[in-house]
Amino acid sequence: MEDSKKIVFYDGDCGFCNKSVQFILKHERKKEIYFSALQSNFSKLFFENHKFPKADLSTFYFWDGEKLHQKSSGALKLLNSMKFPWSVLKIGYAIPLKLRDKMYDFIANRRHKLNSGCCLIPHKDERERFLND
Repeated sequence: MEDSKKIVFYDGDCGFCNKSVQFILKHERKKEIYFSALQSNFSKLFFENHKFPKADLSTFYFWDGEKLHQKSSGALKLLNSMKFPWSVLKIGYAIPLKLRDKMYDFIANRRHKLNSGCCLIPHKDERERFLND
C-alpha cells in the first residue's frame, strides 16, 4: 500500500527537481524511497484521497509513510533516509522554519534557471519506485 511508503513528490518538468531525484537515488541509505511527479495521476489521486490541498509545483513534498512534509521541512525529514555525510545536514532544523522556508522559496523560484532541460530516465531496477500513473 502506498500510504506506508516513503514518497518524494517533485515537479517532473523541472530539471533541477529531476537532478534532485537522481541525487536521492544515488545517496539514499536503503532503496526505500519512491518518487512521483506532481503532474502524475498518482500524485493527484494521493493528494485528493488524503484531502491535502492541491499540490504546488514549486514545492517539494515528502511523505514519510505517516505525514506529508513540505518545503524545507520535507527536505530535512528526507535526510533521515540519506547516507552519511548528507544525513548530518539535519542540523538545518536549528534554523527557524520561516527563515528556512524563505531560503527554500528563493531556490524554488529560480529552479528552472538553475538546471533546465534534464529528463530523468530511471535505470531498470529503479523504475518500480516511480509511482506516476
